[in-house]
Amino acid sequence: MDPQKIDELAKEKLSRLVGTDTFKTWLEPITVENVKEKKVTLSVPNSFFKEWVIENYQDKLKSVLEEIVGQDLSVEFIVRRETEGREKRRYLYQQEKSHTMFNPKYTFENFVVGASNQFANAAALAVATNPGKTYNPLFIYGGVGLGKTHLLNAIGNFVLKHGTVDPDKVCYITAEVFTNELINSLRYQKMDDFRNRFRKMNILLIDDIQFIAGKERTQEEFFHTFNALYEGMKQIVVTSDKFPRDLENIEERLKSRFEWGLIADIQPPDIETKVAILKKKAEEENIVLPLDVAFYIASHTDDSVRSLEGCLKRISLYASINKTEITLDLAKNIMGGFLRKKEQPLTVERIIREVAKYFSLKAQDIVSKKRARSVLVPRQIALYLARKYTDCSLVELGEKFGGKDHATVIHSINKIKEEINFNTELKNTVEKIEKMLKER
Repeated sequence: MDPQKIDELAKEKLSRLVGTDTFKTWLEPITVENVKEKKVTLSVPNSFFKEWVIENYQDKLKSVLEEIVGQDLSVEFIVRRETEGREKRRYLYQQEKSHTMFNPKYTFENFVVGASNQFANAAALAVATNPGKTYNPLFIYGGVGLGKTHLLNAIGNFVLKHGTVDPDKVCYITAEVFTNELINSLRYQKMDDFRNRFRKMNILLIDDIQFIAGKERTQEEFFHTFNALYEGMKQIVVTSDKFPRDLENIEERLKSRFEWGLIADIQPPDIETKVAILKKKAEEENIVLPLDVAFYIASHTDDSVRSLEGCLKRISLYASINKTEITLDLAKNIMGGFLRKKEQPLTVERIIREVAKYFSLKAQDIVSKKRARSVLVPRQIALYLARKYTDCSLVELGEKFGGKDHATVIHSINKIKEEINFNTELKNTVEKIEKMLKER
């Protein structure tokens, strides 16, 4: 059978078997190159793409192809020959990478993936592989030091390394710098240059968008820049410390646009992920870090990756100066009160994260409009606890839980308040979550 015909039939079947986003991101770019002697050769855009497809979709591809051909097949993946233009861009990247705007240490390979950030990492990788095609815009939110900036840089480093875009058509910028450049452009009457610079981009990566809160002119310019890029099918990735709807002093029209694409949250890492991060950082810096020391640091610091790195550097420096090995006793003596975990205020956001984690959900599920019992009960518990442990009014709670109305909030709180008096299982669940909230 003709490879092109097999390719068409396979894509037709696969598009029905998986979601539209998955198909466009990971399966549509694959091409059937050859079928010979019970072996089918599939070409993919790059080596990173190849590894992901083999790990996640190889069996499904093999099954569909065997059904079409009518016999058992072995599947071979090859990275297709790059165009001359792409080779040139890769060459330019290699020559100029020491001067690039992206931190070379912030790559997908160096990003430690755990349950708390797996979704955000996969979304960022999908965007880097096929910019402007699937998740546009991509909005990543989470607390300070959890990896948002790392993922933005990873996207930039990936597309430059693989020659996906011209180096001068991808831009990483913080919202603060964006604002400062706008002010200078207004001051020196260079607004045309300012607009042309950002609107010619194929990929715009903007960090800490919450910084433009209350800055009307900056929001106005970013709104028009966003529209120009989106309409041109150019990729936009935005990071923030909050869910779009929770951003204060940001225009509604901007918030709504942030929700057009995909929203991915990064939650605080669990202790195993923190240990993995420490071990990874130690490996990069050639530091011999015993496992018990890694667990000690992870157990006594806050959730910020920067805090973990700071503790590791402090212990390593002391050990190096004194020419001694890193041990648990050494770590305890050096860090002392520095490692002691600071008490965190109990906020609605924390309660939502803890409830979501307990029920193996995402925080965005809790604040969504989903009515399935698997989401509804956790949402009611979160509302009950938020009312019990925070000073938020019922109206404020409704807003923080995705725009729930007053009646829904009251019903949820009263339902849990009443049921824990006779439902032992529910009472135990609520008490366990309360204990988690007090311990963290």
